[in-house]
Amino acid sequence: MSSILRKHRAAAIVGAAIIVGAGALPFALTSPAAMAANEPSGIIAPGGSFAPIVDADKPAVVTVTTTMKAADAGADAGDSPMDEQFRQFFENQGIPFPQQQAPQHNPAQRGKALGSGFVISADGVIVTNNHVVENATDIKVTLDDGTEVPAKLLGADAKSDLAVLKIQAPKPLATVAWGDSDKLKLGDQILAIGNPFGIGTTVTAGIVSARGRDLHSGPYDDFIQIDAPINHGNSGGPLVDRDGNVVGINTAIYSPNGGSVGVGFAIPSNEAKAIVAKLEKNGSIDHGYLGVAIQPVTNDVADAVGLSQPQGALVANVTDGTPAADAGIKSGDIVTAVGNETVKTPKDLSRLVADLSPGDKRSVTVWRNGKSVDVNVTIGGNDDNKRAANDKGDGKVVPSNQPSIGVGLADLTPDLRQQMNLPRNVEGAVVASVNPDKPAAAAGVQTGDIIVSVNDQPVHDAHEVQSAVAQAGKAGRKSVLLLIQRDGNKTFVAVPFAAA
Repeated sequence: MSSILRKHRAAAIVGAAIIVGAGALPFALTSPAAMAANEPSGIIAPGGSFAPIVDADKPAVVTVTTTMKAADAGADAGDSPMDEQFRQFFENQGIPFPQQQAPQHNPAQRGKALGSGFVISADGVIVTNNHVVENATDIKVTLDDGTEVPAKLLGADAKSDLAVLKIQAPKPLATVAWGDSDKLKLGDQILAIGNPFGIGTTVTAGIVSARGRDLHSGPYDDFIQIDAPINHGNSGGPLVDRDGNVVGINTAIYSPNGGSVGVGFAIPSNEAKAIVAKLEKNGSIDHGYLGVAIQPVTNDVADAVGLSQPQGALVANVTDGTPAADAGIKSGDIVTAVGNETVKTPKDLSRLVADLSPGDKRSVTVWRNGKSVDVNVTIGGNDDNKRAANDKGDGKVVPSNQPSIGVGLADLTPDLRQQMNLPRNVEGAVVASVNPDKPAAAAGVQTGDIIVSVNDQPVHDAHEVQSAVAQAGKAGRKSVLLLIQRDGNKTFVAVPFAAA
């Protein structure tokens, strides 16, 4: 299983499916006699017991077992696309996420992946996580009564980490109903049902610990955090409320030791229900695609561009040949609405665009040059996303006379371009020095950065940077917005004048 090292202790955030070799699965059980005599307080079941809910829902919970080629089974759970996003999330926080040594497999061996799922229609439609069945060559479902049947993958979507299976039901199956996850509040009681470690169907109780957790794994990040114990093998199992309705799909855990420590994450039912319906009908989802890199709008950014509220999604970069570029969206624009939907955060924009279908036409409202501008966009699709993935001055350092910036600048000479391996179309000024006591340093500007625009105006050399910064100060702006290129990537940095 994947792990991360933080302050000399291991911690893991992984999809809660377990991958095992052909041998027996090792695990340890603690005798009830070794447990504390007093039961945990604070969880109050209706009527003193959760048994009525469990009696109704447990028959609809299944175990999902997949067979994978040795090459796929040999990789640990952290090598799935979802867990790679988790890896990037923690590394972006400065937390190392070391590679785990993969289990050794004979080339002829096949590995098993184990997860959970639940039945949503009596004829055998089952919901689980995408990472439970990803790369599977064979899928089997074990019903609550022990019956094992083959399953067919109806559809899967990696962005939402959801998958839909279909079995030939030997008889009408027990089902569970979707609940309303939007009604969940912090402190509400919930039950998690699944097959942790492959020991058999297990029920655990807890409360909703948090809502709207964003783990940076995709546009649909809106996890419910729970303290009900879930472990490897619980992935795809239902999270149910006190009415017995499914309000979430248990998906991931955060753990210092590979087991549950009361920090689990579930996909909200209101998000899952619509996606599952599309997968059941079409087999896949072609998510909308815009073609922009975005970042949050901070107070300093809002001040720098004259926006009254720090909300929206700041466009850091527009990929050539994408729907955004074709529509005239520019780097430095702040997207404030898509159609009639307000964009308050970058996550809002990601979700709104992902929910659209390729070919949809929408008016996108952006804040540009101190006013709102509407642009018409024809939304692209997954294929567009894949395609998008696939000299002046003498070089002397120009000391900045703007005390609110605190940088020394140099023009981009041919020698500097060669040293920095910059293409000829990159223009701007190189940050040659940064005063550690000035706000540019505090804002994250570094030596070697290239300033390519100031307050959305392209700059070609050090003099133009200085002039643009001076103009911002004279205009009464509280901040100046710099577009920085670093290691081939562009990002906006707002530097407040008041911090000088």
